[in-house]
Amino acid sequence: MVGSTTVVLRVKFIGGAQMDVTIDEVDVGEDEVVDRAIAALSQDSGVLRARHGDRLVVVFARGVAAVEIAPRGAVL
Repeated sequence: MVGSTTVVLRVKFIGGAQMDVTIDEVDVGEDEVVDRAIAALSQDSGVLRARHGDRLVVVFARGVAAVEIAPRGAVL
């Protein structure tokens, strides 16, 4: 399909903290990467493997309050 796609997500946790993470997928478009992340986090036992800087992190769905996707352009 596309090659490698990187999506930036801002994960907001139930406790009020937030963290920006990146997800990299090969041969998948941006919409598919976002759909997979939402599907994983919509399950109580879901986990999402992502990167925070140079570290691999695992985000557990049960602690996530909201997810924002990095905007593609200006936010009006």
